[in-house]
Amino acid sequence: MGYRFTDLVDACRDDWHAYIEHDFVLALGRGELADASFRHYLKQDYLFLLQFSRAYALAAYKSHSLDELRGAFDGMKTILDVELGLHLAFCRDWGIGEAELAELPEARATLAYTRYVLDAGSRGDLLDLHVALAPCMVGYADIARNLNARPDTLRGADNPFDAWIAMYESDDFQAAARQEQAWLDDQLGQVSGERFARLSRIFADATRLEIDFWQMGLDLSD
Repeated sequence: MGYRFTDLVDACRDDWHAYIEHDFVLALGRGELADASFRHYLKQDYLFLLQFSRAYALAAYKSHSLDELRGAFDGMKTILDVELGLHLAFCRDWGIGEAELAELPEARATLAYTRYVLDAGSRGDLLDLHVALAPCMVGYADIARNLNARPDTLRGADNPFDAWIAMYESDDFQAAARQEQAWLDDQLGQVSGERFARLSRIFADATRLEIDFWQMGLDLSD
């Protein structure tokens, strides 16, 4: 039997748990995250999304079929037309204007993860790139579901971060994450043990870099 996405998670279970239940995420769910930390995260996540748009452009270049090209186009279009629009609205709600965002320097954690993804895709193939992207795409969907299931998560108007949770637990985002995971399952089912070991390293590295991104928000680090 071939490999699946869950095998990537199992290969770095401790890091995946540390990512999904990072102190930043749990404090956000309880409504206790410092406003300054959330604003810092929002600013850097805007820059993060710009670089991920480039990653989907790279996915188009790495594609070998019309379906793969369409998938890359849909991913890039979703980021540029939907997710970035929602993100800019979040930023406005938190007093962050587009002019400020345009002048932001990238924090080291932002640089590390986004350039790692682009490097993994440049050196490897389309599967390498998708595996590097997966902790973000599939991970955020897992985080939203996990937060919604936790008894200490505060929902509604009493949590200033509720809209963030709602965005990632939305039907559209959850469907996109399921589609990505299904594509990964199909591709991973065809790889050798040696190839899977290399992909597991990419996934583990990307997960650790996601942990650093949360920590950047907590520490207000640049």
